Amino acid sequence: MKKLTTLVSALALTAGFASTAAAETSMGIVVKIGGIPWFNAMEDGIERRAKELGIDAEMIGPVSADPALQVQAIEDLIAKGVDVIGVVPNDEAALEPVLKKARDAGIIVISHEGPGLNNVDWNFELASASGFGEAHAKLFSEMTPDAGTYAVYVGSLTVPLHNAWADSAIAWMEENRPDIKIVGDRYGVAENVDDSRSTALDLIAANADLKGFLAFGSQGPIGAGRAVEERRKVGEIQVLGPFSPGQGRKMVHAGVLTGGYMWNPAQAGEVFVTLGDMLVNGETLEAGMDIPGLGIINPDVEAKDIITDNLLEINEQTVDELADKGL
Repeated sequence: MKKLTTLVSALALTAGFASTAAAETSMGIVVKIGGIPWFNAMEDGIERRAKELGIDAEMIGPVSADPALQVQAIEDLIAKGVDVIGVVPNDEAALEPVLKKARDAGIIVISHEGPGLNNVDWNFELASASGFGEAHAKLFSEMTPDAGTYAVYVGSLTVPLHNAWADSAIAWMEENRPDIKIVGDRYGVAENVDDSRSTALDLIAANADLKGFLAFGSQGPIGAGRAVEERRKVGEIQVLGPFSPGQGRKMVHAGVLTGGYMWNPAQAGEVFVTLGDMLVNGETLEAGMDIPGLGIINPDVEAKDIITDNLLEINEQTVDELADKGL
């Protein structure tokens, strides 16, 4: 009988450990595309914060910026029964049905760069759309004293936040620099270096008065910069936008990239995990709260948006320090 009691106690203890392990919060974060510096940095932030909080968190980066691949990744996470799904959307409309499915299944949904999404618990931004776009337009204007033309890149024509940045930048240019006209409307190439480069080469060849590129998407400035360098237009054609400092530091020092603004993608990764942990534990996000990575928040409850100002300027004075941080 003593042996039986010991066995039962051991099984109960084992079951207790299994229950504790099963209770660990699980989280999957689906980003636009895997394998590029911006999202590599975000993954570092996710892993670091998850380790601090004892959360099982992973980042899923599709092989291309195809909304269908994001939908499939989210379907897989729903099937796994994770507690939290995070997403950086390529196409908000394409994701709404699967995010609704996730929430109907009791999964918390958090987005970043998705201010138009409805089927989320919260969306967070480290910069306002209007402020980010205008900051780049103002910098471009300062660097471009003469009249001419300019081109605008976005990650794709369906990436919501990139297009909001572009809208803001274009509106500012129209009001403040009507002497510099936009070429076409915008080009959805800025998540691919090769596409950004080839498009820039075509635009440089077709527009003798081209003064610059406003490239919203981390690979856009790199690709456009390479084209400017190839055509020996450094100093004549400005290239601005958010990019990974580690990827672009040599081009900044060579004068190929004029600069731009960014936020820390690793910090965004940390915020995903922090918010997920808070919401799983039943915490309510309220004005005045100081949240690591975001600072003091003033959430828009109706729109489900948390927007803070955490902009970093990328220029010749700052790029090395930012790159040395692994960005």
